[in-house]
Amino acid sequence: MTKQNEPAHYAVSVVGKDRTGIVAGIAEVLFRLGCNIADSSCTMLAGEFAMILIVSHAKPFSKTHLHEELKGVCDSLGMSLGVRTLHADEITRQETEGEICMISVYGADQPGIVYRVTRELAALEVNITDLNTKLIGTPEQPVYVMMLEAALPPGQTPEGVEGLLDNLKKELNVEIGVRTVTPVSL
Repeated sequence: MTKQNEPAHYAVSVVGKDRTGIVAGIAEVLFRLGCNIADSSCTMLAGEFAMILIVSHAKPFSKTHLHEELKGVCDSLGMSLGVRTLHADEITRQETEGEICMISVYGADQPGIVYRVTRELAALEVNITDLNTKLIGTPEQPVYVMMLEAALPPGQTPEGVEGLLDNLKKELNVEIGVRTVTPVSL
């Protein structure tokens, strides 16, 4: 495939108050335009809904056209919209190297949990590929939950990382678990 025949790629972000029909509205516009959704992530944060999509479309196609078509549905849903053109070096799918693991953190809600845990993981050269947090429990006894998907550097094991986080567990008074994500063959 020559560069001239390669599709155009865009990062699309949509954020606003959660309501029914956001994903369907955005997906309908992308379908009608003939766009392909290569990657996506959608989540509700408090009462806000956030979507990030990587979409492609055969050239010629413009960021302006994509933005104009999505703006109508976003305006009708009260959502903010961002569209960014991706360059060739930004669209190469990069497989994560290293063993994939899930890291869970549970404890009393307090400032600094995300910072302290991610700082320690960065110091261990652990690559965080996904992170989610939420409060569970009651208003009187909120429990902070953080789930991370991460790739371990060569030579590091889930048990080793968990052991290296022992001091942080005591300092923050949280539980931290690290387990391997077992790949499933299709």
